Parts: sequence; C-alpha cells; structure tokens
Amino acid sequence: MSIIFQEEKGLLTLHTKHSTYQMAVDRFGVLRHLYYGRRADGTEFYYPYTEYDISFSAVPPRTETEGFFSFDTCPQEYTTCGVGDYRPASIGVVNPDGSFCADFRYVSHRVLPGKYAIPGMPASHAAEGEAETLEIVLRDEVTDLSVVLRYGVFFENDVIARSAEIVNGSKGKTVLTRAFSMCLDFPYGKWDLLHFHGRHCLERQAERMPLGYTKQVLSSGRGHTSHHENNFCILCDENASEDHGECYGFMLVYSGNFKTEIERTQLNAVRIVSGINDDNFRWTLESGESFHTPEVLLSFSGGGLTALSHQYHEMIRSHICRGKFAKARRPVLINNWEATMFDFTTDKVIEIARQGAELGCELFVLDDGWFGARDSDHAGLGDWFVNERKMPGGLMPLIEAVQSFGMKFGIWIEPEMINEDSDLFRKHPDWALAVPGREPVRGRHQLVLDMTRKDVRDYLFDCFSALIANHPISYIKWDMNRCIAEVFSAELPPERQGEVFHRFTLGFYDLIGRLTESFPDVLFEGCSGGGGRYDAGAMYYTPQIWLSDDTDAIERVKIQYGSSFGYPVSTMGAHVSVAPNQQTGKNTPLHTRGIVAMSGTFGYEMDLNLLSEEEKEEVRQQIRTFKEHYWLIQDGLYYRLTDVVHNTAYAAWMFAAKDGSEALVNLVVTHVRPNYVPMHVRLKGLIPEAKYREEVEGTEGRVYTGAALMYGGYTFPALWADYPSCQVHFTRID
Repeated sequence: MSIIFQEEKGLLTLHTKHSTYQMAVDRFGVLRHLYYGRRADGTEFYYPYTEYDISFSAVPPRTETEGFFSFDTCPQEYTTCGVGDYRPASIGVVNPDGSFCADFRYVSHRVLPGKYAIPGMPASHAAEGEAETLEIVLRDEVTDLSVVLRYGVFFENDVIARSAEIVNGSKGKTVLTRAFSMCLDFPYGKWDLLHFHGRHCLERQAERMPLGYTKQVLSSGRGHTSHHENNFCILCDENASEDHGECYGFMLVYSGNFKTEIERTQLNAVRIVSGINDDNFRWTLESGESFHTPEVLLSFSGGGLTALSHQYHEMIRSHICRGKFAKARRPVLINNWEATMFDFTTDKVIEIARQGAELGCELFVLDDGWFGARDSDHAGLGDWFVNERKMPGGLMPLIEAVQSFGMKFGIWIEPEMINEDSDLFRKHPDWALAVPGREPVRGRHQLVLDMTRKDVRDYLFDCFSALIANHPISYIKWDMNRCIAEVFSAELPPERQGEVFHRFTLGFYDLIGRLTESFPDVLFEGCSGGGGRYDAGAMYYTPQIWLSDDTDAIERVKIQYGSSFGYPVSTMGAHVSVAPNQQTGKNTPLHTRGIVAMSGTFGYEMDLNLLSEEEKEEVRQQIRTFKEHYWLIQDGLYYRLTDVVHNTAYAAWMFAAKDGSEALVNLVVTHVRPNYVPMHVRLKGLIPEAKYREEVEGTEGRVYTGAALMYGGYTFPALWADYPSCQVHFTRID
C-alpha cells in the first residue's frame, strides 16, 4: 500500500517508489507536516521538531499547560489564518460575524482506491491500480468551516497530487479571500529557487537564486498563466545539479491567475504555498456550499534535476494529457501565418499546402484571417463564419485541395476574444468584459468575451461545433492574444465581482472540455500569443501547445531549455520559420532551425515555394529524420547536456531510449569565437558495457562503449559560420 495510517500515533505516511511523505495529528488535533524526501520505510519523523518558547510567537488557548506550542513555528499541512501564524497562509476568510480567523483541527480521514477528480477543473487521472487517494477532513469548531485535503499518490511516477475543498458548514455567509491548494514546510536546509520568468517571445527563462530571508512571490494577475512567469517552480539544495542533490517540484494544474509564495523564516525554516492568486479574489460561500482549489503536482528527486524532469515528463504524458492524442504520433504540419499574415487567398494558401505536401508535411493549418471581416486584427473576432470574399465558396475548395495532396486540414480560432468591429459585438456588447462608464482597455485591438456566462459559451460551442461538423477538420489551434483587464461581468452582482477571474478560467475549461469531448478525433493545440497559457491545466485538453511566438531557433534553444525542466517535448509546439527571422532578424541556417524545431512537435511556418531546390531537399531530409526518430524524440528520456544560462558558447541536449538502445544528440553553436575551443559533453542514459555506432548527419563513424561516451565524453567536430549545428545518432550494435 502507498498510504499507511498508524492510529495509535496519529501518523499518516505516503510512499511513492522513491519518496516518503509523512504527517501526523498532534496532541492538539493539528495536522502537522513531518517529512517529505527520500523513501524511508518504517521511519517516524517526529524528532526534528523541538518545541520551545520563541519570542513573539503567539500561544493558542488550552496549550499553555501542555508544553510550548505556536502556529507560528509549527509545520502544517494546511495553515490556519488570523490565530497567530504570521507566515504565508493557505487560506483567508471573512466569517459570517466579520472576523478573519480559521483554526483547523483534524476530524477524520479515509483512504480510497483510484485518483480523485475535481469538479469543473482539470486534474491528473489514473487507470485502475495506478493511484490511491487519501482524504483528510479538518474543521474549525467555532465557525464550522471545513477543509477536505486530498492527496493522490502516483507510486510509480513519484508524484503526489494535492488539492483542497473548502466547505461552509455554518448557517451564514463566508467569504474566501484566499484559497490556496497546498502548503509545505521545510524545517531545515539551504535552498535555491529555480523559476521560469520571461516576456512575450522570451517565455520560461530559467533563473536560479539562493533563497534568502525574504518572501519570494511568483505570480500572474493577467487572467492566464502568462508569458511572464510559469506556475511551475523547483526548490533544490544549494549544491544540487542535473545529476545530484535533492530537488522538489511544484506544478499547478491551472490556467488562470496564480500565486506561489516562498518564505525563509526567522528559524531558517522554509514555507511554500501555492494556488489561485488572491489579488482581487473574493469568493462567497453560502451555507452548505463548497469551493474546490486547483491541483498541485508535487514531486521529489534525490538524484538531481534531470530525474525530477523525467518524473514530470512521464506524469504529464501519462496522467495529464488525455484522449487519443495523449501519446499518439502527431503530424508534421505547415502553417501559413508567417508566410502570409492576413494577406492570402484560397489559391495562395493552396500553393503553400501543395509545396508542403511535396516535401513531406502531413497537415496544413490555415491561421488567422479566414473569418468575418478579418483583413487585419482590428475586426472580425467573434464572427465565426467564412469570409467568402477572401475565400470564395468557403473552406471546402481549400480543404479538398489539401486532401488531394494527401494531407489533413487544420484551422486557427480565438474563441475567448471579440473585436468591437464585429457583428457579434454590435448585437451583444454586454458579452465583453467591461466596467460600466469606463472606456475599454484594448489589447491587439480586441476585447475579452465574458467566459463566466453560459450564453457566451453556448454561442461559441455552437459556432465551433458547426465548423467542425461541416468540415473535415483534423486540428484546431486555439489562441488567446491578450491579457485580461477590466474584470467585470454584467451578469454578477457587485459583491461577486471578485469571482470573475476564476469563473473565467472555469468557463474556458467548460468550453474546451465540451469541444474536445464532442470531437475526440480532432487534435487541439493550445496557444496564447505563443506560450502565455503553457501549463499543465491547459495540457489536460491540448496535448501540445505553441511554445512561443518567437520562432528564432537560437532564442528557442533557451525557451525549450527552460520549459524542459517540467514539461515533455511532446507538448512543445515548434516550427521552422524563415531567415532572417521575423522576430529577431537573425540569419540562422536551415539546418540549425530544423534541429531545434524537431526537439518539439515539429512543423514549418513559411512559404516553402520560396526555397531553393537545395533547401527543399534539406527540408525533405529534416522531415525524414524527424519521422525516423519520432518515438525517440517524443517518448525518450530527455537530457540537458549544457547549461544554456551560463554557457553562452553552445547548447547541447539529447534523447535516449528508455532501454538504452539508441540516442540522438543535438548541438547548436550560439556564439562562434575565433581560436576554436573543442566542444565536449558527457552523454547520459546509455548502458556502460554496451557498444554504440556513431552516425553524424547520415555518415557512419566510430564505435564507442557507453562508458566511453558517458564517462569520457564526446567531442563534436569543429563548427564555423553563423549558428552552426550538429546532430549525432548513436545505435547500440551488440
């Protein structure tokens, strides 16, 4: 069993394959956190916690005569608020009497087979026998406010999923001002924080910093995960590396405003809490109502950052992504956006599709501009009918041409947005989020639809259901091209406007959930100006997400590097685009652009007709290479061989088969310098005693032992000119 209860000691222990998580009900009924780390069978972790009088730490009533106790120094599973714990809290409340206190004590627990679900929200899932659930009830005896803590234990994946349900058992109205998903306390240690910041076109830039005596806040208040901070972070010991040291991951399965707070306290303890951003958040619970928080995926590695990444990669592939495309082979696509923007006709995009098919692409994607009065980004959003002036006869002439080339057809949509210059806005101006009496704030010349409203979601569902039902569409690219401001719904009363952000996210989940369930044979790809909604919550519905609007291969190396700490390459939408690049002006070789893009879902975003015959042949070879190594890339073990933050000369990464039978190693030179210094890396994931044949760009080379490649390392050939690259395939031959 992965969940063990020792009743006489009030001890609850959760085991995964390589980790142990332990908590206990103490003499006061407080659910204390005791331990999370390396697996330790038969061990009780009461001993690290000493209780003595700490200055200015308040003592709760009825504890003075039973030894010192303070919430301010006690490690907890879900914190109190307003009763003497001054560290980051899990919950904030306004009780029916106007007070702000919540003092939770243990009531009961139960162990359930399988994995819990969360109503209306994405959560990890498991087949029979793959997970077990622990459910613990805590209650405030004064207010009758309860918290149901749920722990889903994935033994083989070394992951523990956590969420909370807050239940108002009082006869009055309770207002939640904070409803976080988890709390975790570390009593000792020196820790580094690894987080993933950025901006549009530079998402998930890895930054590692020592955790000092202050509160670190990672958050988004933009209405989605954002380009600016990802809702995944890592705490690791100060000496941890890719292959050594203790690392803890925290991944929120949520696509809206989030906040993670980490504080190193006066006693050198560290507390981390995470959940829905409480800025501008207020949720009213009537008597008997409950509120469900999003899920957080916790994972521990005692063997460094790489092992932690592998645990999350497999967790997302197997227990977050759903449906036929979760692990299915994805098509190589050609997208017309960077080739045409809004300026296209049916004939023009047919020629782009024709050339893509000739070179080996399997899916043509028609991007923005096919609907309404959509000749620019000033008009048309909301009017989801074909612009027949631009595309006479609708979509079918294009689709039939694409199918005649042996390709599938996909299309771009942006459901949550609306232009004021649209028939929809003229008919339903109240369907846009807007504050009465204020001139609206715009982003990309558009407003945001009120996704809290069922009539809005029903309209969108009907539009896209008809689009898919009436056309043979195999792929949908779902975009969201602005942050949310003026968060006010015409449907909600003033006292509930603090619910709009979260209700918007629930509305997104409702709509995309209905569409993906209604059309299970359509591959949905997520997008939000690229990587603005790149998170595990969105991956529940869209197993791949456009990683960034920056298609510059050299910048993509850094974006893919940062993303890889938590997310598998099978979720990373990546395309080869033109050079000079439209975002940076860099003139990167086609060879390098291909190597970088095939470390993702792979496709092209250009007019392939404009390439030379030599370049077209190179595209053919890239597609053949990607297809040949598809399963190694998408399902193999991913290894970061260089630290691209500190090594600015070159970046190297590799994929190794789980059985050690082959490996694909990639290197991109990011800064060519005179007086060449050899580029040397140690490979990983091979079998030391096995023999491997080297193949460099299709040419067979030397034979090495796995030990030689991993312990002695591999030296790449000298590479010159602008941003050169090299790809080496190793195959076991014994």
